[in-house]
Amino acid sequence: MLKISVIVSTYNAEDWLEKVLFGYSQQSHPAFEVIVADDGSRPATAELIAGYATRYPVPLRHVWHEDDGYRRQEILNKAIPLAAHGYVLFTDGDCIPRRDFVQTHARLAEPGRFLSGGYCKLGMELSRRITLEDIAAGHCFDLDWLQSHEHMNDSNRRKLGASPFAAKLLDAITPAGATFNNCNSSAWKSDLLAINGYDERMKYGGPDRELGERLENYGVRGKQIRHKAVCVHLDHARGYKTAESVRANLAIRAKTRTEKLVWTPYGIAKGAAIDAAQAARDGLRKFEAGRRHASGRQAMR
Repeated sequence: MLKISVIVSTYNAEDWLEKVLFGYSQQSHPAFEVIVADDGSRPATAELIAGYATRYPVPLRHVWHEDDGYRRQEILNKAIPLAAHGYVLFTDGDCIPRRDFVQTHARLAEPGRFLSGGYCKLGMELSRRITLEDIAAGHCFDLDWLQSHEHMNDSNRRKLGASPFAAKLLDAITPAGATFNNCNSSAWKSDLLAINGYDERMKYGGPDRELGERLENYGVRGKQIRHKAVCVHLDHARGYKTAESVRANLAIRAKTRTEKLVWTPYGIAKGAAIDAAQAARDGLRKFEAGRRHASGRQAMR
């Protein structure tokens, strides 16, 4: 049985995080842990996690750093090396997993691949309406129940209404690319470490896609599971999204694709990588200086 480390990113959203944590307490797959990667939330988030940890069916840990603006990629990079298991599933603190969510990732994991899932986005009123009882009963994944409260678009209907056979067929024919989507993607820890994790220069708007592009450059191909691994996405504002951050991220992604980059010096081992690069540059300068000095002495003879 494949053991999985589930990394859940969050920031100051206790109501949503509680629903997500409860969802992971209902999973059919028993061999996993949950790590909450917290981008500087207030004490209420730590209190919520601590309360759940005392009675949680699987190990539940909290990784936190101080609030210094949007630094989601940094806290994810701190969480990855702490993962106890060799396979890592990424999701967000606003995505409630269906009961078979972790099991689906475990069943479909294979060497040389990462898994690319999606989500069913809900409106704010329905997001607030969903209770822990609704999650336990599976109501929030039942298409008829959801449609009795809110109109479901075609994408949601396909994901929520698909039988196992239909889900397999839809994943095979969907025009959507098998990209790395932090709300619902998984990969081998060794592959994530090999590319040095997330690029911490990137803000909101594509840092997970860029990580997936480096995985592809490394030889790890995406595998589509958007109709098999189902989670519902609770609504929220996106005040941290700016045109400037999106432009900067697109430039980084373009460089990654054009130059077929695998490693980012701004990732998990960024300090060590930058120090090593600086040492190499210093060594080259000393070598060149020594060579010029030797040439000068030779000319004087």
